[in-house]
Amino acid sequence: MRAVTTGKPQVVVVEDEPELRLLLTDNLSAEGYDVWAAADGETAVPHIEARPPALILLDVLLPRMSGFEVLNRVRSRGIHSPVIVLTARAAESDRIIGLDLGADDYVTKPFSLRELFARVRAQMRRDDWRGGEPGEFTFGDVVVNVRKRLVTRRGRRLELSTREFELLRYLLAHQGEVVSREQLLRDVWGYSQSMVTRTVDNYVMRLRAHLEPQPHDPRHLLTIHGEGYQLLA
Repeated sequence: MRAVTTGKPQVVVVEDEPELRLLLTDNLSAEGYDVWAAADGETAVPHIEARPPALILLDVLLPRMSGFEVLNRVRSRGIHSPVIVLTARAAESDRIIGLDLGADDYVTKPFSLRELFARVRAQMRRDDWRGGEPGEFTFGDVVVNVRKRLVTRRGRRLELSTREFELLRYLLAHQGEVVSREQLLRDVWGYSQSMVTRTVDNYVMRLRAHLEPQPHDPRHLLTIHGEGYQLLA
């Protein structure tokens, strides 16, 4: 375990391989981050709960408590620090598990430090648009309390996944604007390069099922063909 306390954004590294843990710690420190590192989840979780960091780099194959268990614990405590999962397991099912539990990005070992740090910077940028957002939004019969992460429709609480909420939060912060799929993949999912994927479309469909009286004829979350999506009050 290594702790550093400065005024810089803190990155928590949870990695059981000593050489990789040291490599990440030293290079992240050189990039200007305050780095706190641990070899297992049992050590990391109390620290994260006491001081939620700016970002978490989380290995999956940890001793005793897996990275997925750590992620589930962190998210269940209401901690929404961006999480980049590091793993040697490239199976699609593992990626889906991690993303559904609330991971923000997924990097398969071996990886280049250059790519990893680009993803770290992308996740840090993703938080920039959150700084000045108001605490509550209303559109139609939906009320969103951002700080409480509470979404209600006609007074009834809606159960949104972490990713669904982050997508909604981004659209609310850009209410009235047309946002492209590439912009959403970059700022909500943290992908720094162009990708061909139906991920955004699928999550928009899920949000419409939660929020729209008639999901197939939406009034608020609109598709702007050839451009992207627009949220209207």
